[in-house]
Amino acid sequence: MDADLPSLAHTSALIRARRTVKPADMDAARTLPRELLETLLENGTWAPNHGMTEPWRFDIFEGDARQNLADQLQAIYREITPEGEIQAEKLEKFGSNPRLAPTIVACSMVRTPSAKVPEREEIEAVACALQNIQLSATAAGLGAFWSSPPLLETTAMNRFLGLRPDDVCVGLLYLGYPRASAAEPPRNRRPLAEKAHWHGAPA
Repeated sequence: MDADLPSLAHTSALIRARRTVKPADMDAARTLPRELLETLLENGTWAPNHGMTEPWRFDIFEGDARQNLADQLQAIYREITPEGEIQAEKLEKFGSNPRLAPTIVACSMVRTPSAKVPEREEIEAVACALQNIQLSATAAGLGAFWSSPPLLETTAMNRFLGLRPDDVCVGLLYLGYPRASAAEPPRNRRPLAEKAHWHGAPA
């Protein structure tokens, strides 16, 4: 075992320090260094994946490309939502959130051509990559917001990202430095005893 690895206590502290920071609470004017972003994404690629398929793809939106993303999200939402069911607040957020965060990463599952691994496992691998990125962002002092609206799982979104029919965008990860005025959301979890069911006795 590598002696330079962080202790369990430090790892636990990092995991429990992760929090969701909405784009409205990010400093859009403070861009993220390319080297930092590459480190976050590289850490994402070290997520576990069955058969070493490495099914992730990252599309990074910065600068003017954020407006293009916002326009596409609004257009797709209008396209898939019956006219009488369009929610003005939701439509507005699809347009504003990409402009409020300095960086947005569309994290997609790219299906292995041989389909040797179940699709569910490929999606789960991308979710693990997303968590790696979020924990790395926390360690770097960044805030992150993982958004996965239904419109991501559409032909229109695949077309926008250049994905194939069998691929799917698993989530949009908004990244940015939290504003100094951003409120610290409460963090708590229900007791482990409510979730853990032990079977058998220790060896």
